[in-house]
Amino acid sequence: MGILANTTSICQFRVVGDADVRDLITGAGDRLAARGFRSIDHCADELSVGWVQIDDAKESGFEIESSYRRDHYLTFTLRRDQRRLPPALLRAHLEMAEHEFLAANPSLQRVPKQKKEELREAVRCSLLAKTLPSPAIYDVVWDTRSGLVTLASLNPKVVELFETLFKQTFEGLRLVSVHPYARAEKVGGETLASALQQANRSTTDAVLDQIRENGWLGRDFLLWLMFRTMNGSSEYAVNQDGPAPADEPFVAYLNDRLVLLGHGDSGVQKITVAGPQDNFSEVRTALQNGKDIVEAILCFEKAEHAWRLTLKGETFHFAAFKSPAVKLEKDDLTGAGSEKEALFYERMYVLEEGLQLFDSLFAAFLAERLGEGWSAEAGRIGAWLAESEST
Repeated sequence: MGILANTTSICQFRVVGDADVRDLITGAGDRLAARGFRSIDHCADELSVGWVQIDDAKESGFEIESSYRRDHYLTFTLRRDQRRLPPALLRAHLEMAEHEFLAANPSLQRVPKQKKEELREAVRCSLLAKTLPSPAIYDVVWDTRSGLVTLASLNPKVVELFETLFKQTFEGLRLVSVHPYARAEKVGGETLASALQQANRSTTDAVLDQIRENGWLGRDFLLWLMFRTMNGSSEYAVNQDGPAPADEPFVAYLNDRLVLLGHGDSGVQKITVAGPQDNFSEVRTALQNGKDIVEAILCFEKAEHAWRLTLKGETFHFAAFKSPAVKLEKDDLTGAGSEKEALFYERMYVLEEGLQLFDSLFAAFLAERLGEGWSAEAGRIGAWLAESEST
């Protein structure tokens, strides 16, 4: 689903680089158009990738500023059209082509290797010309005020493709994933900067190293949250910038589904625990046996509004992120363009509010995890887990 859907999956990046971001933003329309999507409907090309407008996946022109800029947001969509040939179909047609070649050349018992490659390519091109490309679109929102870019996809290949095309489009800039340690730096601020640096287990700034070596952030966060969910401490207060006022109360808890990972004699072991959880007894037993929570459904409630998402603990990607439904009164709007623009602002408001609640929750965890009281808290968590062995 796209970024404007009430449920979507997203990952986020920081924009970094030596180029003047203001100049690149000013000329964003020309840059997006230069890398705009080109249709392959009327040719035999296998793949086409480029930018299109977020409101119209058929339009790759960005001459009008309102088609890609809304206040401090830049909006555009990555479109990828690809023709795919079923291997069985290609194999069947290639066999027919080889049979026809041998029939026309009775002196040969088998098709020469070079000729076989030529036939394969000819058959492939012929089939591609008869196959319609399958389109896929992935929305992008660049908040130029915060420097954060949000992509509506978690597919590793799509993420890699997006990072490459973004770098080619906005020369001098690149994207850095907002992984757990990067998000900890963001929400912890100066107050926790020193303690976080001391806890940093990575010896380089490379993203993969930061994710791998600081996996404790996601694991400890989910374990701490499960403990608080089961021990009546699910109330928190907004402490990060965003749409919700500072100190506004909200509730956060784990629910329904958790994924645990461990390593045993037979290799990696993965356990999924689904359904309403009374006391997380199965999860607690798995934790006692050396497994870690790596994924969980996280719920937020604030006043009458609710958010729900699946948190990927290793990367802090947000899957199936469901926000309060956006409902607009059409009588108050003056046309399709106004309706789409209003929908965008309303959607971004509730999405950013949900992210603000997540950051506030994560900041509350960091304050405890990096503070002097963590040893006592870890002891309470350990004692609670041990109860699973005696019940």
